[in-house]
Amino acid sequence: MAEITDTPEVPEPGRSSEDKKPRRGGKRGKKGPLARLALFYRQIVAELRKVVWPTRHQLTTYTIVVIIFVLIVIGLVFVIDYGFGEAVKFVFG
Repeated sequence: MAEITDTPEVPEPGRSSEDKKPRRGGKRGKKGPLARLALFYRQIVAELRKVVWPTRHQLTTYTIVVIIFVLIVIGLVFVIDYGFGEAVKFVFG
């Protein structure tokens, strides 16, 4: 009768089963800290150039909407807090 053993390891995609060395990160792993920092900065600038910035009108509209929403939430919390305060005064004297 044949013994059942653990399943064989399946190599990662793109790697052969003979290649047992851990991956080190390619070219990025060989750069010094200042070069990596410069790369990081360049990537930040590249991503910020992709951003679609709002116009002044859109920014004003969004700001007004946020201020109105915050005032509504403040009012709602005030009413609930006041109601609970009155309820506690009624129950405990």
